[in-house]
Amino acid sequence: MAALEIQQGVSLRGYSTMRLGGPAAYLAHVHNPEELAEGLAWAAVRSLPVIMIGGGSNIIWRDEGFSGLVLVNRIKGYSLEERGSEVYLTVGAGEDWDSVVERSVAAGACGIERLSLIPGTAGATPVQNVGAYGREIADVLVSVDAYDRLVGQFVRIPAGDCAFGYRRSRFNGADRGRFFITGLTLRLVREQPRPPFYPALDRYLAERGIARPTVQQVRDAVIAIRRAKLPDPERVANCGSFFRNPVIPAGQAAYLLARYPDMPHWAMPDGRVKLAAGWLIDRAGLRGVSDPETGMGTWPAQALVLVNERARSTADLLRFRQKVQDAVRERFGVDLEQEPELLP
Repeated sequence: MAALEIQQGVSLRGYSTMRLGGPAAYLAHVHNPEELAEGLAWAAVRSLPVIMIGGGSNIIWRDEGFSGLVLVNRIKGYSLEERGSEVYLTVGAGEDWDSVVERSVAAGACGIERLSLIPGTAGATPVQNVGAYGREIADVLVSVDAYDRLVGQFVRIPAGDCAFGYRRSRFNGADRGRFFITGLTLRLVREQPRPPFYPALDRYLAERGIARPTVQQVRDAVIAIRRAKLPDPERVANCGSFFRNPVIPAGQAAYLLARYPDMPHWAMPDGRVKLAAGWLIDRAGLRGVSDPETGMGTWPAQALVLVNERARSTADLLRFRQKVQDAVRERFGVDLEQEPELLP
């Protein structure tokens, strides 16, 4: 096996879809767990910090870059195992996520079609418990394969041990930086999707007279909805939804609803209420704006998406982020929390 190729002084702008950030002291692409172990050993000998990334669609690099080794996850793999009406899908963490969804739908497996067109790699999905249109990766995850830096070995983590919450997991919470994900296994089913779905998806299907959609029809609908309101990161520099939908106490939600009866909201199991961050930003007057001071803006069709129009630095982005947060806080008394991870 060829030795791992490690590059020096690599710009990290090409490793974030926001296309900002400084250089990495060292960077290497890993294609299997053995190369991952090799990279970690190389960095350990030199006492260097290590970060592993996927497609860069949910990360933002600081202007100072990273003084250690960046490992880019390119670990491939895709296999389906039939067990009665269930289908177990095992994928490498470096697989393009939407390609995984496309292949599973083509195979007639139901379970992740509502997560279509989400950018990034498969390995990123458990980190934030990626979700869309009423489905989260936690709903179908069986286990995560990863390298555990604490014990120094490869491990398999059952879904029940991942501490999933809304856009949360142990991987971006208590154990942030501990695990380098190499693969995951999902439990899908051989059956048609069962409505009702998320309201926007239900409306789209109803408008087209589709009462009993196939898995492919649900995927096609999700793709159409997302393309209508979200920019393609290959054409427009962005990280998708920039803020998490805030979850606030029921009393605060009742106060806001009395003032804004049309405010989208969803009751949470713990009694709190989730709001739509995009709606809040829109009502704060910041949808489709361009900021000449920072070179940043918000997407006209979805205020939740911050776009890099001509920003020169991550500092520009962070200044614009603060402007958005301040405007929403002043109007609604609600704090918005950034979703993409700021590295290192």
